[in-house]
Amino acid sequence: MVRVRHAAVASAAAVLLFGCSRAPSPLVPIPATAVVQRPPEASERHLANLRQLTDGGENAEAYWSADAQWITWQSTREGRPCDQQYVMRADGSAPRRVSDGRGKTTCGWILPGNTRVFFGSSTHADSACPTRPDPSKGYVWPLDRFDIYTAGIDGRDQRRLTAYGVYTAEGVLSPDGKRIVFTSLKDGDLDIYTMNVDGTDVKRLTFTEGYDGGPWWSPDGTQIVYRAHHPKDSVELRQHRELLAQSLVRPSKVELYVMNADGSNQRQLTNVGGANFGPSWTPDGKKVIFASNHMNPRSRNFELFLVDASKSMATAADLEQLTFHPEFDGFPMFSPDGSKLLWASNRHARKPGETNLFVADWIP
Repeated sequence: MVRVRHAAVASAAAVLLFGCSRAPSPLVPIPATAVVQRPPEASERHLANLRQLTDGGENAEAYWSADAQWITWQSTREGRPCDQQYVMRADGSAPRRVSDGRGKTTCGWILPGNTRVFFGSSTHADSACPTRPDPSKGYVWPLDRFDIYTAGIDGRDQRRLTAYGVYTAEGVLSPDGKRIVFTSLKDGDLDIYTMNVDGTDVKRLTFTEGYDGGPWWSPDGTQIVYRAHHPKDSVELRQHRELLAQSLVRPSKVELYVMNADGSNQRQLTNVGGANFGPSWTPDGKKVIFASNHMNPRSRNFELFLVDASKSMATAADLEQLTFHPEFDGFPMFSPDGSKLLWASNRHARKPGETNLFVADWIP
């Protein structure tokens, strides 16, 4: 999942694109960081018993296994210049790298049985990290040459699941464990697809020109929430096409949409302005949680919000704000039973720009 940059320093949502070096075998366990108890902000009334699971580097896009026993996430820990994929126990213990240490990875997910993981990786394109976009192009996200891979949860037996050679990532596992929803540039535009967990039966769900990405299944598997920006005029459309030709996208205006799992009945969920991304669902399927900077679209301060999933064109007045920290909060996911919230934040960083993973008890 592409990520945004926080001011002049890297944040939870930063894309780090420097050259990678070969690291030790992923089978070597990584020493655990002690879980740190932290108080939530005074106004964060839905959060209690805040625990910090990581300490240092860039840590983001952390997702529970179906039984909530494991977490997969991407990180620049161990001094890495760009993300690799890791797993750890839900209490923060036993962290281990599962990707091969080459290129860059993104958006991991633990498959049923907790024996294998899938994630996006650029390992086929280059052993080094992809290059950083030209700063003169302004605020853009790179569309790195990810394909989707699987590997054992012990880091062994990495296999390539897709072979498109263009941006293919942002994968999320369906609740029944049978299909993956993902974003790809494989047909020339950024669209959403589903496929079986073995890579067969690929189906395209979105066809409107523009950016469609960040898809996430509803708990019953019948709907998908996603982020999108569809150019409104010929100037925006031309700019979108020019950026795509350079493997770039400009994400400053992105709203949330919902569709049925087969791609039908697509509707715009939010209409609040700014960048809205990282949506997932409450376990009852009634609300969507996401990150947004709509309060100040020029700001790098993203907060977490809830919106009723049945809404259309929801305004800022329809949202409930959940976090109130003056820096980045994003990539939220509820535990399967709804008792805990897992997310990434710049709060309590030891160094400017560090992003760590946090889990808190959810207070309805």
